[in-house]
This record gives sequence, C-alpha cells and structure tokens, in this order.
Amino acid sequence: MVFYSAKDLRMIPKEIWETLESEGEAIITNNGKPTALMLDISGRDPEVCLRAVRQAKAMLAFNSMREKAGKAGYMTEDEIEQEIIDYRLEKKSAG
Repeated sequence: MVFYSAKDLRMIPKEIWETLESEGEAIITNNGKPTALMLDISGRDPEVCLRAVRQAKAMLAFNSMREKAGKAGYMTEDEIEQEIIDYRLEKKSAG
C-alpha cells in the first residue's frame, strides 16, 4: 500500500496517477492520518465500483457494531440462535 499526503495531490499528481495504474490503489493522508482511499477503476463501470465500495463500508460498519455489542455483553449470534432453538422446542412441547 502506497501512502501520499494531501499536499502530494497538488505537488506530484503524475506520480500518484502512475501509482494508481501500477498498484491499483493509494492511501491519502491528512495531518499524517489515513483519510482517503484512491482506487483505479479504469475500464470499469463507476456505478458498479461505487456500489462495491459502499457495500464494503456497510460491512465494516456492521462488523464494528457487532464487535462493540460483544464487548458490551450483548448476546452473540450463537446465543441468539440457541434462544430461537430453545423457544421453538418449548413451543412444540406446549403445543
């Protein structure tokens, strides 16, 4: 992964474009912190690429929420599944 500063966007844009062609991606930093991801989408449908990026961002958000819930002591996915199984068994026994 290649990193460039926001200043590099103005100072050495040709190098960044060359990196995108050869590496396919570059990270842009602002004040030393990763801020943006540049992807080479040459020859691809921009809408399809944007959908894929949005899907990946949603997945990252979901995983983050799941991790926070786990740390907070909420039920895990396995525990929820077991609750469902137990409820269905109890319902069958009563029915």
